[in-house]
Amino acid sequence: MAAQRMACLLAFLFVIAISSCKASNDTIPAVIWHGMGDSCCNPLSMGSIKRLIQSKIPGIYVRSLMIGNNIIEDTENGFLMNVNDQITQVCGKLANDPKLKNGYNALGFSQGGQFLRAVAQRCPNPPMRNLISFGGQHQGVYGFPHCPGSATICNIVREALNYGAYISYIQDHIVQAEYWHDPLNEKEYREKSVFLADINQEKTTNNTYKVNLMKLKNFVMVMFANDTMVVPKQSEWFGFYKPGQAKELYTLQESDLYKEDRLGLQEMNKAGKLHFLTAIGDHLRFTDEFFEEKILPFLKM
Repeated sequence: MAAQRMACLLAFLFVIAISSCKASNDTIPAVIWHGMGDSCCNPLSMGSIKRLIQSKIPGIYVRSLMIGNNIIEDTENGFLMNVNDQITQVCGKLANDPKLKNGYNALGFSQGGQFLRAVAQRCPNPPMRNLISFGGQHQGVYGFPHCPGSATICNIVREALNYGAYISYIQDHIVQAEYWHDPLNEKEYREKSVFLADINQEKTTNNTYKVNLMKLKNFVMVMFANDTMVVPKQSEWFGFYKPGQAKELYTLQESDLYKEDRLGLQEMNKAGKLHFLTAIGDHLRFTDEFFEEKILPFLKM
């Protein structure tokens, strides 16, 4: 009998040990999307972010999104591939990744922030749990002061924006034109923007966008206090220039998007789902300490 009891005890302890190991590895996967001029696998940017997450959450699966078939295509597509086509490609990648089937947390950097928001609105499966936007331009930009890419591509984009951001061909082929928001001509923006005006419900109302976005547990928006790349930087919190000029700004709460609650942001804010964070520094410049204190908790939810 003593031997039988000992065998039962060992079996019980074995089950407990296995359960504990399973729990320690029961992490929520993370998906990251890089910004303009970057790539999925740059060891100094997205590679560094991936390593940071993995160091803080051992065993976590982190997928850094590649748009295209290689790093060169990935970088070029950040300038020249229609954003809606990028979203469709990403939705397919996420749906076909078995490690994401139970949900994931998303981290978008610069334009990757609004692109991942579009994924949340358009592709609810697999489910996005928390969305963290680092310097995402959620109301678009009205300026192109710095371009972190090759001189050739940057010059092409600048010339295209100067020539006419809302010309059909440019809208379809220049990524930055697709979130270009001209406060001096709001009517043309709403009519001809093929991406931003759509995901912000400024063309027609798509109730599924609102329903899907509201499924998020948290929507975290990081604005960079000394941002010299995003114009205006308040776009990172859904703020923008008041119509008809480019000096005075409105906040998210003052916007029609919020007052009419076209995306459910008002309801989400009242429910404590919106988080407005400030990082001291220029665009995408934040410390490991900021990440660990302010961001890491959302990756464990």
